[in-house]
Amino acid sequence: MQMQEKVMVSDTLAGINGELTRYAEMIAQSENKELKQTLKQFRNACEQSQEELYQIAREKAYYVPAQKATEEEVAHVKALFSQGTL
Repeated sequence: MQMQEKVMVSDTLAGINGELTRYAEMIAQSENKELKQTLKQFRNACEQSQEELYQIAREKAYYVPAQKATEEEVAHVKALFSQGTL
């Protein structure tokens, strides 16, 4: 039973992440201010659902986040962005 639940949570998170990507694309391409605002509201609700499900996955150990970046790694990435390399 636990494995099925883990798979369902993982699949749902993957689906939500896909929705968030699509909302970002639609928001960026929309010229209609009302539509853009509505899409942002949908995206925000979707982000809230993703965060809630992510917390459940962490609590049940279905998801273990990657190790945090070191200060040196963060500084390196910031330098790349400030130099316009990325």
